[in-house]
Amino acid sequence: MRGAKSAKWVAGAIVIALAATACGGGDDSSGNNEGSAKSGGTFRMGITEPVAIDPYNAQESEGILVADNLFTGLYNSTKDGEVIPELATSKKVSADGKTWTFKIKQGTKFSNGEAVDAESFIRGWNRVAQKKAASDVAYHLGGIEGFADVQSGKSQKMSGLSAPDADTLQVKLSAPDFEFFVKTSHTVFSPVPKVAGDGKNKAFNEAPIGNGPFKMQGKWEHNKSITLVRNDDYGLTKAKLEKVQIDILNSNNGSTLEYQGFESGQYDWARMPTPQLPAAKAKYEPQGQWISEDTNGMNYLLAITDNGPMKDKKAREAVSYAIDRDAIVKGVFQGMYTKSATILPPVFKDVYTKDLCTSCIKQDKAKAKQLASEGGLKPGTTIEMAYNTGAGHEEWMQAVKQQLEDVLGVKVKSTGKPFAELLDDQQKPGATGLYRFAWGADYPTPDNYLYPLLSTASINKDESGKVIGDNRSRYSNKAFDDLVNKARATNDQAARNDLYKQAEKIAVGDLPLIPLWNRTQQRLANTKKFANLDMDFHENPNLAEVGLK
Repeated sequence: MRGAKSAKWVAGAIVIALAATACGGGDDSSGNNEGSAKSGGTFRMGITEPVAIDPYNAQESEGILVADNLFTGLYNSTKDGEVIPELATSKKVSADGKTWTFKIKQGTKFSNGEAVDAESFIRGWNRVAQKKAASDVAYHLGGIEGFADVQSGKSQKMSGLSAPDADTLQVKLSAPDFEFFVKTSHTVFSPVPKVAGDGKNKAFNEAPIGNGPFKMQGKWEHNKSITLVRNDDYGLTKAKLEKVQIDILNSNNGSTLEYQGFESGQYDWARMPTPQLPAAKAKYEPQGQWISEDTNGMNYLLAITDNGPMKDKKAREAVSYAIDRDAIVKGVFQGMYTKSATILPPVFKDVYTKDLCTSCIKQDKAKAKQLASEGGLKPGTTIEMAYNTGAGHEEWMQAVKQQLEDVLGVKVKSTGKPFAELLDDQQKPGATGLYRFAWGADYPTPDNYLYPLLSTASINKDESGKVIGDNRSRYSNKAFDDLVNKARATNDQAARNDLYKQAEKIAVGDLPLIPLWNRTQQRLANTKKFANLDMDFHENPNLAEVGLK
């Protein structure tokens, strides 16, 4: 996910337990125990404009926030990285890892009264996979038999999906995947009612009808607001909040507006501009309203590897050596981040290999200049570098720009853009240079970094050359692909972890993603008014568990 009280993921089985760390506040900032939360109240917050709130294309934290509360799937990931059943009452996988059978909880329904059954899951998944949907997140279903035919337009339905009866969903995969059930915790695997129609059904896109703890009140008012209200007919544990009011803020200064809104009492949850972090911590941590957590995300520079100045691996190494990560962490982030030398986050402790990226450990100006010369980065070369505005990235991007220009003698054209525009630019044929890039796990497995971000299959270009998948760097390495596919086909966790390590080592050697720092997230939370308020797996407020004090 483009972007959990998460910390250290103890991967011994696919259900991964986390040890909590780095939770700020002198008292229990997550509120109180669940029994103390009362029903009612309106929770208010701000976000920037999502790409989509319909599961067919919800992809970044803003869109996932809404889709995750409107829809309930087979499984979900808790904030601690444990994969738990929601509508799945049982699962069974064949010995070869290619056939999965799920039993579905009986008696639940969509907010329009339609029953949720196996066919509604099949409908939702086929809707995502269809060529005309042009979904950026369809690749999550890529292992299902018949996916390629639906993506190409040869078929409207994946041959690997069937419903032996109303409460049984059978999934046949084109290749073994012993972690498939974990992937179904992504919102792209949501069921949908018959009225959903095709992926690009504007009426449903802007007012999705789901089966989750909340439902839409009215429709998505673009660049203005989204309002959710409690779904009193929800088939699982009902939400306590009566309403969630989400303002859509200007992408140029969204985090500033969130912070100001929290300070004025307008919002109950907020991100902050980077320069405001020390002051916000000093003020709100003593009040138990400060949350700081090491999450499942990572921050990188994404390098376009098939075009432009970053095409040569040595040029990418030169950029990495030229960046003084320690100086940026100290000067810009006030010591609240830690630098990274890996593609996978340290929370995957059984896979994590410290200092894997040698060019990330310490700035080396001489080596950076040497590699730049060997990689075709001549003095005066222009490098395009883009980032999304309104989320506190301006300061550190400016620092990176200055370092690259000072060390390499290049000209960096740094451009801030609204998030949706940034994502669109990454996909365009002829994209070039560097992009600010971050990733938070959609589900708790290293596969969710390695496959979507770096596998050849996840480039997924259309006829025009536009990249539809999340491999925006256009990285392609057969040895890497083979290792990831072999890991999927390996049932033994330890053996699978070893394959993940080997795959990451290859990718780090090629640097399509240049590691910068591990992801630490800070939030302000109105724990004076609300109980059980915390950050969820996707770094959003856990709205379905929140209630009044």
